[in-house]
Amino acid sequence: MRILITEDDSALAEALQFSLTQAGHAVDWVANGSAADEALKDSVFGLLILDLGLPKLDGFEVLRRLRRRNATMPVLILSGREKPEEKVLGLDLGADDYLVKPFSLNELQARVRALLRRSLGSGVAPVLVYAGLSFDTVQRTATVEGRALALSTHEAGVLEVLIQRFGRVVGKDQLVESLYNYDREVSQNAIEVYVHRVRKKIAGAGVTVRTLYGRGYMLDYVSH
Repeated sequence: MRILITEDDSALAEALQFSLTQAGHAVDWVANGSAADEALKDSVFGLLILDLGLPKLDGFEVLRRLRRRNATMPVLILSGREKPEEKVLGLDLGADDYLVKPFSLNELQARVRALLRRSLGSGVAPVLVYAGLSFDTVQRTATVEGRALALSTHEAGVLEVLIQRFGRVVGKDQLVESLYNYDREVSQNAIEVYVHRVRKKIAGAGVTVRTLYGRGYMLDYVSH
């Protein structure tokens, strides 16, 4: 999942970026509110992590503008401000969660997972199962008929995007958008390689990754 961090403390931002990248997310970082506002206009993110005390444009205004554009992405506020009225304002402006600094990275990771699950719909289970394929969205691990799959971070990311959209077409651009930071150049050939590896690894699960030429890929049941 692609995440935008808006934080002017570079040491904290780098720690967050590293932690979330290790968890398999594509993470972008901007250091001021104006840059965040522009990034949110042009790119599709699965989650915004938002500081309030930002230069150029404060976090409340970033959030206010985001919701005025009818953007529905979940927003997690990270702030040293702990007054109840500030928490209430943030939530009333459309934030989905509010975490006060300092905090543990484990708690942050848990809240991120909860928000991403919720954004997929209230009926989405932590473990997705189709035929013999099972994918744990919390641990980001997969099994085929109970056998654990050895997946690289990018392979797990591809499988996660496809299984969350089971039976629907996912374009290459969507996979690139979900897996990579916008400041990193990636060839679409790399996506083809990851999809090919995933297809081989889930063989025998009763599902497969179909290639729909000119449109993208779809995880679907194997036809008999």
